[in-house]
Amino acid sequence: MSEEEGISGLQRVLLNERPRLLRFIAARGEGDNAEDVLHDLWQRLADAPSAPIADATSYLFRAAENLIRDRRRSSLSRMRRQKDWHDVSVSDHDSPVGERGLIAREQLRAVERTLAELGPRADMVFRRYRLEGIGQSAIARELGISLSSVEKDLQKAYRALANLKTEFDAD
Repeated sequence: MSEEEGISGLQRVLLNERPRLLRFIAARGEGDNAEDVLHDLWQRLADAPSAPIADATSYLFRAAENLIRDRRRSSLSRMRRQKDWHDVSVSDHDSPVGERGLIAREQLRAVERTLAELGPRADMVFRRYRLEGIGQSAIARELGISLSSVEKDLQKAYRALANLKTEFDAD
């Protein structure tokens, strides 16, 4: 089966409308994340059941708008959850001291060591994406690598950190 045979009709329309969709997504405030949103839309189309759609172009633009809305809601929920967690878990009077501080510093060193062992590129990709909030497509452009390479580096980092967390939990 050729690569073209695995592409749905909506995915073909997405490829044809790609420049317009990118401008549409960027105009709604996604800017550097436009490629990531488009990639998410592509994935959703690949997983969606194929059914006839009267106006595929309008459908894609509506789907892109819904995806942007979902991503914003998710981001707001994540920020709210992090703020709530921080407010509950750390008060101004409860700074990590003694044993908790020591454990936290040791775990931080272990995380930094684990990321360094992955190699400089994977370490940098993880830090740029997770800590600095840079989009995957922007990182790919910055490093002169493909988006797929960025995704693979992130997966490698996530796996390594998940294994490390398992070790922390076992202790």
